[in-house]
Amino acid sequence: MNYDLSKITTPCYLVDRGLLRKNCETLADVQNRTGCRILLALKGFAMWSVFDIVCEYLAGTAASSLHEARLGREEFGKEVHLTAPAYRDDEFDQLIANSDHIIFNSANQWQKFKPRIAAGSRALKCGLRINPMHSEVKTAIYDPCSPGSRLGITRDLFPADMLDGITGLHFHTLCELNADSLQRTLAAVEKQFGEFIPQMQWINFGGGHHITRPDYDIDLLCKLISDFQSKYDVQVYLEPGEAIALNTGFLIATVLDIVHNACDIAILDTSAAAHMPDVLEMPYRPQISGADEPGKKPHTYRLAGPTCLAGDVIGDYSFDAPLKPGDKLIFHDMAHYTMVKNTMFNGINLPDIVTYEPDTDDYKLQRRFTYQDFKTRLS
Repeated sequence: MNYDLSKITTPCYLVDRGLLRKNCETLADVQNRTGCRILLALKGFAMWSVFDIVCEYLAGTAASSLHEARLGREEFGKEVHLTAPAYRDDEFDQLIANSDHIIFNSANQWQKFKPRIAAGSRALKCGLRINPMHSEVKTAIYDPCSPGSRLGITRDLFPADMLDGITGLHFHTLCELNADSLQRTLAAVEKQFGEFIPQMQWINFGGGHHITRPDYDIDLLCKLISDFQSKYDVQVYLEPGEAIALNTGFLIATVLDIVHNACDIAILDTSAAAHMPDVLEMPYRPQISGADEPGKKPHTYRLAGPTCLAGDVIGDYSFDAPLKPGDKLIFHDMAHYTMVKNTMFNGINLPDIVTYEPDTDDYKLQRRFTYQDFKTRLS
C-alpha cells in the first residue's frame, strides 16, 4: 500500500486505475479465448469516470433500470442489456431508446410490451429470464433461485407457445462463485430448458462469476462457454459486476475519537450503515491494511461509524500500535457495491471519489459531495 494519504481528504473512495485495468485484461482474455461477450453489470459498479478503461475491453453494460440503461448508453457507448423484474409503462419508450437487449421476467410482461417493441423503429433483441431452481448461493437474500423467488420463469410456467420474437434466454443464479458452480447450473438449465436453446441466438449466463479472484478456475469457465456455444450455436454473454471492480478500490477513513465501554472503540469518519452497507447486510468483514482479527495483535478496537444508529459498527480489529485520533485506516475491496448502495443517512456526507493512476502517480478528485446533494435529494 504505497498510496500517499496526505493527498487525500477522508472519507474517500480511492479507485486504482491500474488495478482496474488488470481486471479488465483478465476478462478480455476470457472473451478472446471463447468468443463470448462480457458486460459490466452497473448494479455492482457504475463509476462512469473510469468507463474509458472498461469500455476498451468489454462489450457493453448490463442495466436493471432506466437510469442504468441511460448511463450505459450515454457514457459507455456499446451494447446495453436490460433485465428487471418488471417494467413501468411510463418508462418503457425510454427503455427501448436506451437498450439493445430487453429481457422479460415473465410471460405477462413479454405479452404486454411486445406490441410496443414491434411498433418501434429500433431493432431490439428480446429474451426471457429463466429460473432453473438450482441454488448455489448459500445466503438466501442473494439467491435468485431460492424457493418463492420472483426472479425468472420456472419450467412449469415457461411460455413455449409465445416464443415468436424471443431470440435469447437469460439466467442469473450465482453470487461470488467459482466456475464449478456455473458448471452445475448449466446442467440444470439444459435439463429443464434444453429443448428451447436450439431456437435461440444468444444465452446470457448472468453475473456472480468471480472471474478476477486469484483462485478462480478460468480454464474451466472458458471450456464451459466454448462447449456450450459449439453445442447450441449461440452467442454467450456474461454480465459480472463485482469481477470488474474486485480488489481495485479502497475506502480510506480517519479516526475521530477513542471511547471505552467494555472495550476500546474507535469512532471513524466513515459509516458501515451509510458508506459500506454490505458490512451490515451480508454481513461482510472488510480487510484493513495493517490490521488483524481481534486479539491477534496487541491492541484491539471496535471500529464504529459516526451515525446515530447503535449498530453502525464495522467490526473488531487488532493493531500493532494504539489507535489515536487522526490515524488513517485503509479498507480494502471497496469499489463494488459501495458507491452504488451508499446513502446520506443522518446527513452524513458521502465519501469523496478519487482515482489513482499508477503510471503517472496522479490522484484525481472525481467528486466531492456537499450539503446541496443532501438537501436536493429530499425535496
